[in-house]
Amino acid sequence: MRMRLLFAEDDRSLCRAVQTILEHAGYGVDVVYDGSDALDYAREGNYDGIILDWMMPGLSGLEALSQMRRSGVTTPCLMLTARDAVEDRVTGLNTGADDYLPKPFDTGELLARIRAMLRRKDDFRPDTLRFADIELDRQRMTLTRDGQSVRLSKKAFQLMEMLMEQPRRVHDVNRILERIWGWDSESDFNAVWVAVSNLRRTLKDLNAGVEIRATRGVGYSLEETR
Repeated sequence: MRMRLLFAEDDRSLCRAVQTILEHAGYGVDVVYDGSDALDYAREGNYDGIILDWMMPGLSGLEALSQMRRSGVTTPCLMLTARDAVEDRVTGLNTGADDYLPKPFDTGELLARIRAMLRRKDDFRPDTLRFADIELDRQRMTLTRDGQSVRLSKKAFQLMEMLMEQPRRVHDVNRILERIWGWDSESDFNAVWVAVSNLRRTLKDLNAGVEIRATRGVGYSLEETR
């Protein structure tokens, strides 16, 4: 299966040229022309990498990337921009970009940076997961909203991590049991229900803008409420 890339650039002639190059290199490519569409596509699509222009109408690439990271999108991102000041590069990297390529760029260097970005994808595991207004610290096993933190039990942390790694996706109960309790565990669906109930109380205590929703006969998903 070929890797899928999202390419966001408001210069349509450049878009067509780069899309042709990437498809010739064997990638599947979706193209959008502004930051708002880039954000929508990144949230809904299953991409291996994102190539994002800094200056675009509507949301800028930097603003779109910031919102992607806040909503839990961890797809690696290469930022393209004519802004070459050191402080601009630092801003882009601190916002969540994985690499930075100034314009104009060489085709060979673009492809090399994409390959490097995609090699890192499988090893990418941020210390902090973010979705809506909550943060999950993987090192401390704490869930935080607006400066208020709660330390989670091991099972609660593992369940919250699973939900935040892929927010809005419905996670099958059997898959949750297998990942968190182990395939040979004697625990049943009731164990998952108890863990979900405990996490729901924690989210309510934090006044979080997310909730764990049940899809009857399937499983659970983490969704925004405001």
